[in-house]
Formats: sequence, C-alpha cells, structure tokens
Amino acid sequence: MTEVGESRRSRQTNKSAGKSGNPVSRLFRSLAVFISEILAELRKVVRPTRSELWNYTIVVIVFVSVMMALVSGLDFGFQKLVALVFGNGGD
Repeated sequence: MTEVGESRRSRQTNKSAGKSGNPVSRLFRSLAVFISEILAELRKVVRPTRSELWNYTIVVIVFVSVMMALVSGLDFGFQKLVALVFGNGGD
C-alpha cells in the first residue's frame, strides 16, 4: 500500500535508491553493460568482402581526385580574376 502523500515518482525513487549500491560497483556494472552493448553492436556489423573493399577504395580515390581537380581549377580561376581586378594584368 502507498502511504498518504506518497506519489508514484517518490516510490520509484525509493526503489531505485535501493538498487544503486556502492558507487564503485555501479561504475563497474555500468562499464560492463557499456562493453556488452558495444560487443552486441559489433556483432551486427556487416564487413565488406575483399572485392567490395577494393571497389569502395577506387571510388573514394576517384572522387577525391575529381574534387581536388575542381577545387584547383576554381582556385586558379579566382587567382587570375583577382589579378585582373587588382592590377598585375593576370601574369
């Protein structure tokens, strides 16, 4: 039975206070739960095959090369534009 004036929240707080225990044991329990959750998530990971990994690597290298060329071209173009606007004749 609940006492007069005791709310549901205070009852839950009283229950959880009994479970808390020693702060050191709570720390180790929390770490154990954390590590077990990490391992459970790692079991769900699908690792790529060697050929998929090779394909992904090629795609990344090509994409980065294209982006480098694009940024270099824009940089060169803006450099020439600024040189024309501020003097120096674009040399």
